[in-house]
Amino acid sequence: MPFLFPLFLLLASAVLAQSAWSLRDGYRFLAYVNRSLAALPGGYHPAAAVIVPVRGIDAGFEANIEALLSQDYPDYQLLFSVARETDPAYAPLAGRVSRFEPLPQRGAREAAVVVAGVTSERGEKVNNLLAALDAVRAKHPASTAPPQVLVFADADMQPRSDWLRSLIDPLADPAVTVSTGFRWYLPGGTWASRLRAAWDASIATLLGEHRRNFAWGGSMAVRAEDFRRLRVAERYWAHTVSDDYGLTRAIRDAGGWIRFEPKCLVASAGDVTLRGFLNWANRQIIITRVYARHLWAWGLASHTLFCAAIAVALAEAFTGSEPRIRLLASATLISILLLGLAKAHLRTRVAQIVFADEPALLKDASCYWRWWPLVPWIMLLNFVTAGLTCRIEWRGTEYELISSEKVRVIRRGG
Repeated sequence: MPFLFPLFLLLASAVLAQSAWSLRDGYRFLAYVNRSLAALPGGYHPAAAVIVPVRGIDAGFEANIEALLSQDYPDYQLLFSVARETDPAYAPLAGRVSRFEPLPQRGAREAAVVVAGVTSERGEKVNNLLAALDAVRAKHPASTAPPQVLVFADADMQPRSDWLRSLIDPLADPAVTVSTGFRWYLPGGTWASRLRAAWDASIATLLGEHRRNFAWGGSMAVRAEDFRRLRVAERYWAHTVSDDYGLTRAIRDAGGWIRFEPKCLVASAGDVTLRGFLNWANRQIIITRVYARHLWAWGLASHTLFCAAIAVALAEAFTGSEPRIRLLASATLISILLLGLAKAHLRTRVAQIVFADEPALLKDASCYWRWWPLVPWIMLLNFVTAGLTCRIEWRGTEYELISSEKVRVIRRGG
């Protein structure tokens, strides 16, 4: 029996089972998206504070800010938070807030810009969030009614008008501790941007109608009472660069439920170079290793298994000593690729359903499956890289993630 054949049988069996299970999850995700979009909006509209940390000006900045100011929600205040007044975003934000006038039936009731300052104890984004939370508390002393819900969002996304309503509505269920959405990269103008879209869509579809969800910092809502009860600011955000993993850990430790809301999948656009994409992807996985090591270990094992199976199958298909072995290896290789492409095609269907009015999808919706064959290999590179370094760069500032409770600023951006 050829040397590689026993290894091939073992790897092929495991990866075929994994791929079939993943495809089933893909159909479940698509069905969940369809049910969510068909559901009627609820009537849970508590007063909310929407906090948006900002660093620099992203593509579509003005449109994103207007979308956040004009949500179809009856009672919310909007706070933008920057580290310094020298941030390029501060002047346009301050100017827009100074001209802000509440709309009669919808939109923010009030808007403000908070200058957080800098610290070496945690990441800039988290520090911006904490400064905005302090501003909310200062504005609502014990004698006045504070917001019942805290919402955290990113400035580089452009939410639909019902985003805030859809994000808060699941909190009507007392069993839900956090409601979250996720980003969805649209196809860009460069091949690296399309590869990024395929890469990130594979992460998005890990969420679903189950209890294994994680919070995403670009769209997450929590009742203010639960946020205080879990001591998120004091215990989980005081020394971290990751707001979403910090909140996720708080919910896990308390045995709470993070509910993913497909209506809060939000489009992200813009082009990226290959280097920019790899730096961004590596950062996501490095943060995962530091703050959710079990997820990193699972991802490393899963992608190592998958890529090893493909490599061994290719070797057997082209160098196998017996025709029947070459035929079996070729059939197995084709089966694995077809299962993966079928799952990637389901992601294309999700994008077309959720973002039906996006011109980018009319032009290149197929990028989610056409670029998928490269995604497992890029993922493996990301997971291996994350095992070798704990340094990341975010918006020009370089951090060393010493542990889940300790971070060091190596170099601060301007």
